[in-house]
Amino acid sequence: MSEERRVIRDKKTLRACYPTLKAGDVILGRVFLRPSEENMLVDLMSRGVLFFPSALAHMASRSKTFQVPLFVDYMFPHTLAIHDRHDLVKAISYYSENTIAKVVTKSDRDNGGRGIHLWNSIEDVFSQASFGVLPYPFVLQPFYEAGRDVRIIVLDGYREAYSRHNPYNFRNNLFSGGESTPYEITSEQWSVCCEVMERGRFPHAHIDITVMDDDTFYLGEINLYGGIKGAQINQEEYQERVKAIYDGYLNEG
Repeated sequence: MSEERRVIRDKKTLRACYPTLKAGDVILGRVFLRPSEENMLVDLMSRGVLFFPSALAHMASRSKTFQVPLFVDYMFPHTLAIHDRHDLVKAISYYSENTIAKVVTKSDRDNGGRGIHLWNSIEDVFSQASFGVLPYPFVLQPFYEAGRDVRIIVLDGYREAYSRHNPYNFRNNLFSGGESTPYEITSEQWSVCCEVMERGRFPHAHIDITVMDDDTFYLGEINLYGGIKGAQINQEEYQERVKAIYDGYLNEG
């Protein structure tokens, strides 16, 4: 790469160089920005600053509600992004028309199962949101009793999948006490993973899908980074593979 091209690898350097970054400069790796600073990405992209991973992948990783318009065709039917009270009022009628009772909400920026809540009805969601207990925005979905929770880690040529199960908690993630079992994904599941990564411009990813008893499956969410508890890959190899992906991008440039 050109010696004049700057490569930004950490948030301290990003903030220091922000006013002078120009077309061809590269922001490499994780972008650490507060929600109120995310408009900086629009400014940087308009200047021709490059991102790897892409700015789109960063924003999708940060916001579950942003993932809905990007990937709704792969998600559970009737999945909605709820940004304000007007969206929720419309959702009440929509869910009632489709005889949907129990629902799940996912807080926009919580991970590790902390922002997932089960409700007996959408009216309960409306009450809690109206009183300010449930902050906007959030993802709204019907609750499904059955289904196997599967995480797929994709690091260029490395691919690993494992199912997560907790018989005492509908949150199957391992931080809620679940156990992992190696899982072999099907060619159809892998094809969907590739389509989702391409749509979001993800060079690597943690992808969560739910596999139903009839073998249909749905995207839960996708993230650039995530925990590897329960995976066979260890932290050292994981970091080495991510670094190799970034080094490959720089070498190709």
